[in-house]
Amino acid sequence: MTEEDFSSAREAMVESQIAVSSVVQPDLLSALRTVPREIFLPEHRAALAYSDAQHEIGPGRKLSSPVEFARIAQLAAINTTDHVLDIACGTGYSSAVLSKIAASVVAYEFDKDLARIAVHNLSRIGVANASVLTQEQEALDAGPYDVMLFEGAIDNVQDTYLNRLAPGGRLVAVIGAGRTGVATVWIRQADGVISQTHFNVMLPPILSNDVQEEFVF
Repeated sequence: MTEEDFSSAREAMVESQIAVSSVVQPDLLSALRTVPREIFLPEHRAALAYSDAQHEIGPGRKLSSPVEFARIAQLAAINTTDHVLDIACGTGYSSAVLSKIAASVVAYEFDKDLARIAVHNLSRIGVANASVLTQEQEALDAGPYDVMLFEGAIDNVQDTYLNRLAPGGRLVAVIGAGRTGVATVWIRQADGVISQTHFNVMLPPILSNDVQEEFVF
C-alpha cells in the first residue's frame, strides 16, 4: 500500500469505525487521524492496520483494535496539561496517540524487545514528549500522574498505581478478560479514590504465561 492508501484507510477507520462508536472527543479523533498505525505493526501485517481487529505484536502480546483503544482512551478525558502513564505500551502506538493530546507521556513497557521497537517508532514519527521506560518502579517514580492507562486487560489494580495518581487524576483499566472485561475508571478526589464502571469490552490481556512473574499486579 502507498502512503496515500494508508492515509485514506486511516480516515475511513476514524469515520466508519470510531466516530460511530460513541467516541466524540475532538482531540482524540484528530490524533487518531494523524498517527500512522501501520508502522507500529509487524511489516507483514501493515496492510491490515486499519481493520477493526487486534494484531499480534510479539509473543503473548496484541495491539488492541482501533475502536477498543479509542473508547478506553476517551474515558481518561486527557487534556493538554496532563502527565500520562501509558502502561504496557507495546510497540508505542497508544503512546504516540496520547502524546498528541497530553503534555507528556511516560510509556512503560516491561518487554525490552517491544520497548526498543517503541523507542524506534516514536522517534521515527518525531514524538518528542514521550519517554519509554522498562522498569515498573522507575515508571511509577516519574509520577504523580494525571492519567494512567492500562493497554490491556488485568485482574485488578494495585495501590502502588493508585497512590501515584495526582489530585483529580484518572486511572483507566479493563478488569477481567474476554467478553467479561469491564472498562473501569478510578478518580482521586479530596476524600479518597472512587471507581466507576462503564462498559464491557474485549481487550487483550497484558500478561502472558511467559511474563507473569516479571509483571504482576
